[in-house]
Amino acid sequence: MQSSNGRPCEGGGGPESPAGNHEDDGPASHGVGYEDPWYDALASGWGELDGTGVPTPVVPAAREGQERVAFRARDVYLEVQRSVAFQEVRRRYRRFVVPGVAVFFSWYVGYVVTATTAPGFMARPVVGAVNVAILAGLGQFATTFLLTWAYTRHARLHRDRAALDLRWDTQELTRGVQGGAS
Repeated sequence: MQSSNGRPCEGGGGPESPAGNHEDDGPASHGVGYEDPWYDALASGWGELDGTGVPTPVVPAAREGQERVAFRARDVYLEVQRSVAFQEVRRRYRRFVVPGVAVFFSWYVGYVVTATTAPGFMARPVVGAVNVAILAGLGQFATTFLLTWAYTRHARLHRDRAALDLRWDTQELTRGVQGGAS
């Protein structure tokens, strides 16, 4: 019997393979056999020859230079992260997000605590069938949309231009490290 890659099945011990028909043909016959549908020795890099009869190395030699370039590119990113411009963008981000999250979280916890501890207050009618709980719940949605709008406006006015400039500078520095390769 042959597998889907055209090789004879070996070592699986399945119903189609006779018990005495096991030839030792290398690492493929030890452990996982060809009958495993997820196993392909050549796709996993085992057993390939480089054309001279010698198995190919697992990591090609060309990758060594790429690792040195990646190391230098990493240094570019670390340099940008330590820059004053990057720290300013992060500071502006934190100055908006931390108070925004604190206010919204307090408002949410206040709503939940009030709903559980003061059901009489939440059931108080305001206009017709609309009570305090419905207005507070709708207020949660309204403040979510308001906070989202305020965040995008703040980002557009105070951070996006500086972040785009940082991104552009980082890409230019990285291209310079990689020798002009894009």
